[in-house]
Amino acid sequence: MSGDTENRNGGGPTAAGCVIDGVDIHAFEVPTDGPGGREQDGTLEWDATTLVLVRVHAGGRTGIGYTYGDVSVAAFTRSLLVPVLLGADAFAPAALWRRTGARIRNAGRPGAGAMARSAVDIALWDLKARLLGLPLVRLLPAHHDRVPVYGSGGFTNYPLDRLTGQLSGWAEQGIGRVKLKTSREPGRDPERLTAVRRAVGDGTQLLTDANGALDRKEALYWARRFHEEWDVRWFEEPVSSADPDGLRLLRERGPARLEIAAGEYAYVLQDFAALVAGPSVDCLQADVTRCGGVTGLLEVAGLAAGHHLDLSAHCAPAVSAHAFAAVRRLRHLEYFHDHVRVENLLFDGVPQPDGGALRPDPDRPGLGLDVKWADAEPYRVDGRRPR
Repeated sequence: MSGDTENRNGGGPTAAGCVIDGVDIHAFEVPTDGPGGREQDGTLEWDATTLVLVRVHAGGRTGIGYTYGDVSVAAFTRSLLVPVLLGADAFAPAALWRRTGARIRNAGRPGAGAMARSAVDIALWDLKARLLGLPLVRLLPAHHDRVPVYGSGGFTNYPLDRLTGQLSGWAEQGIGRVKLKTSREPGRDPERLTAVRRAVGDGTQLLTDANGALDRKEALYWARRFHEEWDVRWFEEPVSSADPDGLRLLRERGPARLEIAAGEYAYVLQDFAALVAGPSVDCLQADVTRCGGVTGLLEVAGLAAGHHLDLSAHCAPAVSAHAFAAVRRLRHLEYFHDHVRVENLLFDGVPQPDGGALRPDPDRPGLGLDVKWADAEPYRVDGRRPR
């Protein structure tokens, strides 16, 4: 029996003498299914999504974690973080989080370093939960047993029929919030928003995401139009997250019922602190696969609560369904088209929306995920399939 499927029924090693005795790293690149094999948002075009997978072994069990980033994150993890893990206490993910943070100090904590650290931390929490025979949500200080979702995709290169079909499909599944990408060609957005609003109806909340494509004055103009003409209630990254003063301007001078959101590109706690100062956002976002994993997310959750801000999960739904249950001021989770495709392709046990929310499986230990190696193999770009 593989390490991914062991210990379904509890039991297992105790903390005494349970040390990490193996780590392996893998990366898989899955092509997009957008028009011409490409997808676009306000500032980027891409043709594939890469998932970097970390597996950590101890006590006959295997914990898995992952992040979405360039394949170079796999090499970074293997070079700098694996030596920290081998021989370490498998029941101490928070202590190892501190050690991995120190290890990458000179190599770079934000960016690829934060992604590598996040994947490792998620794997360590998954491993600990599997060793204890518990679903991860029960190991964490959970405030919730379900995480509301919003459908996210609506790429700027979608033709209108695909755009409206995707977003109305989520609404028909009982997901009451949907998001489309905007602002790559702002002049096209009125037609796109009109078609989407007609397709999803007035009862579905409409969210938009510019991915930092606009300057401050232009963003303020579109914020007013989005809200007044299409009843948009969420404007994500109207300007770059690197411009907290610009975000604050939008928050203070934009429509009162249009929330400004950002945080998906925050990697370390200081990045989030810059966004809550003021504050620059109405709702903070965090990506568990970028912000330091589960341990890092718990710090961000405390920061958000201390500033009376809700926290919304950016992507990675199979992990976020567990991790964000431990966020007291939880808003919702981005059920992102690309990550939904990748996670269902590569893993068994991926939670599916039910009544507009994801619920972690209470009968599967850890994250409840098993790697589908045969299905994953055609997409491998790093590492070797375990024997």
